[in-house]
Amino acid sequence: MGMKFHLSATIKLSKPASKEVISKEIENFNAQLTEKQVDARIEKWDVLENNLNIEIVSGTKRRAHDILLNFRNILSKNLGKKYKIGVRKIDVNFYEVTFSLEKEPLQPVTIPFADLEIDGKNVRMILKDTSEEFLRKNYVDRMIKRVIEKVENQYYEGKKEFWKLIWKSEEKEPVWNKDPTEEMLKRGWLVQGPTKGKWFYRPQAAAIFRAMERIAIEEILKPLGFQEVIESHIVPFEIWLRTGHLEGMPGEIYYVCEPKTRDVKEWERFIDLVKITREVPEEELKKTVSVPRAGICYAQCPVIYWSLRGRTIADESLPLLIFDRTAISGRYESGGRHGIERVDEFHRIEPVYIGKPEQLIELRKKLIERYKHVFNDIFEIEWRMAWVTPWYLQQAGKTDVGEHYGEGVIGTIDFEAWLPYRGDRKNSKWLEFQNLSILGDKYVKAFNIKAQKGELWSGCTGIGLERWMAVFLAQKGLDPENWPEGFRKYLDKLPEGIKIL
Repeated sequence: MGMKFHLSATIKLSKPASKEVISKEIENFNAQLTEKQVDARIEKWDVLENNLNIEIVSGTKRRAHDILLNFRNILSKNLGKKYKIGVRKIDVNFYEVTFSLEKEPLQPVTIPFADLEIDGKNVRMILKDTSEEFLRKNYVDRMIKRVIEKVENQYYEGKKEFWKLIWKSEEKEPVWNKDPTEEMLKRGWLVQGPTKGKWFYRPQAAAIFRAMERIAIEEILKPLGFQEVIESHIVPFEIWLRTGHLEGMPGEIYYVCEPKTRDVKEWERFIDLVKITREVPEEELKKTVSVPRAGICYAQCPVIYWSLRGRTIADESLPLLIFDRTAISGRYESGGRHGIERVDEFHRIEPVYIGKPEQLIELRKKLIERYKHVFNDIFEIEWRMAWVTPWYLQQAGKTDVGEHYGEGVIGTIDFEAWLPYRGDRKNSKWLEFQNLSILGDKYVKAFNIKAQKGELWSGCTGIGLERWMAVFLAQKGLDPENWPEGFRKYLDKLPEGIKIL
């Protein structure tokens, strides 16, 4: 079954028009559609006083609502010019869309603004919201796409992610097999909270953390020519609508509300309740804050792309190599939190690179060499690299990441490390502590970023400092005497810290 659209509508005229006049208009309009080889036509019609009732049937090339809006404009122009008759509005009485799926749904499927009937692979979608504005905004196409996407995702859910080993280090003998988070808590280096999935790093832990940051900047980013930028922690929805985050992971975002006003009078009752009850009056608070229009940074790269929206980057600035280390990322992990490696609030350095495809392919090789230098020569850890399904393809239910590593393709490489406290290296789950992606033109197109000439690609390689720290300490322990010489050049001695009585 191909795609088919069946629409019944009433066009309200400012005054009655004769059947002869309407007949001629419809005849001419249908003739134009036939001449342009458009698989659509006005099949039935009748006119009753000021109301013109029509039925439009169309196929894949043009949607029935497009035909309706097109006919409305032509009719308004012709009737107004010849007969001083205007077109006041359109009422859609019935709109049915039928199309086929590649696979039968495994579970029931629903969609906003419509009732769905699915028989095997055949879908019948009857629209409930059929206002003129709704049709003009072309929500119908997106609804069809969303139904297809939902069914595809049912087959993807639960499927093992694409993972292909491409390199691994030598096996290393760990100095211990304890969980570093638990041990740091016992020693008073960490404090959990103040809210779930967050940590307070006391001087010893903070010193290790900052050493990780210096190593990342001085051993990886500066040698490759990356320049630092500073961005906001708060991201408006407008940016995430372009990148896909708002549709991809809305249940992981921390949302930000603004006060409706700063007027003390408007906040008086809220303040009174706080002072009297010593509790937060949630219902009163809802009255004084706005609906969220932004969220806390999920990853720094969207705002970096936004800063270049609609711009043309000079060839002499390509590849553009920049990084942010100021915006703290917030992700609601729900029940998945564990230690410093899986948190709701974490600190990342986000290097972003924009350039010609060949420039980014060359940069990837250089980045891998710098990472190998840090993880082999400074951290001296046991780790490996693998091709994986990038997050943006996971959200779309895709598992194909293209060709193999080294052939210069779009895709993501994960860096994983063994955590001895989880068990033996062969059977335990390794921790993804670093990744490196070339994303093609996905984001440069989303933000209309151009080169002077030729194709432009982008990518990122977020450095999660908590993950680096978790991996290093899991294999090398908390005693600086057991740390490799390369790391001790950055941190040879821990601060005394805070003595608690």
